[in-house]
Amino acid sequence: MRRVVPMSTTGASADPLTALAALPGVAESVESVRKAVDRVYGHRIMRRRSNEITSEAALRGARGSAALSGADWALEEVRRRADFSGDDGARTVGAALRLTAEAGQLLSIWRQSPLRVLARLHLVAAADPDPRVGRPRQDGEGVEEPLVELPLPDPAELSGRLEGLSELIVAGSSAPALVTAAVVHGELLALRPFVSHNGLVARAAQRIVLVGSGLDPKAICPAEVGHAELGRAGYVAALEGYVSGTPEGMAAWIAHCAKAVELGVRESTAVCEALQRGAA
Repeated sequence: MRRVVPMSTTGASADPLTALAALPGVAESVESVRKAVDRVYGHRIMRRRSNEITSEAALRGARGSAALSGADWALEEVRRRADFSGDDGARTVGAALRLTAEAGQLLSIWRQSPLRVLARLHLVAAADPDPRVGRPRQDGEGVEEPLVELPLPDPAELSGRLEGLSELIVAGSSAPALVTAAVVHGELLALRPFVSHNGLVARAAQRIVLVGSGLDPKAICPAEVGHAELGRAGYVAALEGYVSGTPEGMAAWIAHCAKAVELGVRESTAVCEALQRGAA
């Protein structure tokens, strides 16, 4: 089945992501997210304590991303813990925290060299001297991804689609940031380019797009919180829509990502209200 979004700019329109913005329901999702983000940025507490909101959003976003990768810890446990070198769950949470911190350092590189950023994200997540870390998987190499069990593209397809995704990012797009972020997120989950930590990397890349685009410049709208709240089953079902490449499936994935951002906004709004009451 032909995909709606070509993962190469060769022979395609100069801005292929705009086709997604025109799908039924997408404009409404984009507008709903924009209004939600504007509301939280307009909260009075943001004028004085935005750094605290950013820090709290990072912590909660990392917790949410780790939960989707199988380490569903209570927020206070993530906040309290200092050592993340123990079991698999602890290492997953530690990787999510490192990625959230690292994402903010890579914003300026993303638009020039997204593949370099993805390699760096995997290195940070894995924190392992394994020679497979930080490069796309090769023939005969499997993938450890506890959530996504969709068919795995072979290395040749992986290489072509990664290059196509890179071209789209470098070329830039007039499509809304939400659409670009959803495509980056969905494509990385569909490809699972690395031997491990693909979900964590995909969600960190989504964060980079949302922040770097200017939609969420202070990183206070943790979409990872929303994805976790919507549940693993809903996440996988929406991803299947993306992988199908149909207009309906792609629109459903974008809508799912939009809802996740809105739930992240709701989380940070609650933090703002708590700070305003002096309860946090």
